Parts: sequence; structure tokens; C-alpha cells
Amino acid sequence: MGSWLAVCAVDDIAVEDVRRFQHDGAEYAIYRLGESEFHATAGHCTHEKMLLCEGIVEGDEIECPKHYGRFDIRSGQALGAPVFIGLETFPVKIEAGTVYLEVT
Repeated sequence: MGSWLAVCAVDDIAVEDVRRFQHDGAEYAIYRLGESEFHATAGHCTHEKMLLCEGIVEGDEIECPKHYGRFDIRSGQALGAPVFIGLETFPVKIEAGTVYLEVT
């Protein structure tokens, strides 16, 4: 079982946006897909290690800013070249207007 970390206020992430979060040397990307739908993945693209927080969220996908590789935000699945390795995903919860991320 992991630890729950406060990331930010719900209102700090716009719908269809991504926010960078760092903890203990690791990078995470926190996404908001709807009014109350939040997800988290590893913060770097698996292809060239670019920060995904600099990418573009389109629907339920994140596009890497370097070579335009795309990932499914909910599952972390790589959606085609040049990315073939998916992203690790992490549990997210909302409590009292705060977004929390579970890390191990």
C-alpha cells in the first residue's frame, strides 16, 4: 500500500489539461478529463523521456511534445509509433477539493 500525497487544488487543473508533479525524484503527470475525472501517469514519455506536462491533451489522450507519440491517459497504453511502451499509471482521489496521488 502506498502513500497519498496532496498534489494541488481541483481548480488548479483545467479540464483537458495536464499538470506536472514531482516527488522524491520522480515525475508525474496529473490530468483532468472532465469536471470530476482525474488521472495520473508517469511524467516522462517512454520514447525520449520528454516531460508530458509540456504536451497536448486531446480528449483522453496525451501527445508528447517532441515526436508526437500518443498515450491513453486512463490506461497508459501507447497508441502507436514512435511510442511502443506504455506509461505507468497511478491512483488518484479527490477529497475536500484537493487532488491526491498514491505513490508506493
